[in-house]
Amino acid sequence: MKNGYVGLAMITLIAVSAPNAWAQADAVAAAVKASPALIEALSKEIGSSPEQAAGAAGALFGLAKSRLSADEFSQVANAVPGIDSLLSAAPAATGAVGTAGGTLSQLGGSAAGLGAATSAFSKLGLKPDMVAKAIPVLTSFVGESGGANVASLLAGALK
Repeated sequence: MKNGYVGLAMITLIAVSAPNAWAQADAVAAAVKASPALIEALSKEIGSSPEQAAGAAGALFGLAKSRLSADEFSQVANAVPGIDSLLSAAPAATGAVGTAGGTLSQLGGSAAGLGAATSAFSKLGLKPDMVAKAIPVLTSFVGESGGANVASLLAGALK
């Protein structure tokens, strides 16, 4: 009977986890389509797939969102097509105390935030040092579409 409970628990775990995985895959696909110019530039710079680039962009925009005021982040968001899709494409983060957290947009603090970004990159199969290569791509893109002041807001949030 014990094996029956273990089997049932495994089936339940798979049934609960699978929709989340499918939802994440859908979010990533939507992000790639929503902001193709940004994803192409980022993918080329960090040597990744478009899907990895979408998750990486989402992780960094999530970090910026956690560090900027709502008004400041709305300026950044207005410069990035599909920002909500990009944020959804970021891998789920783990809280600093080991508790399950949401996305990176919920994390703040300089060391904690950048640590979470490198963790997100690792979850995407990217080397943590790619964070430093990705930030200039994002700020340049935001600068071209939103202006130098908005790019400066983003750059400051990602320090």
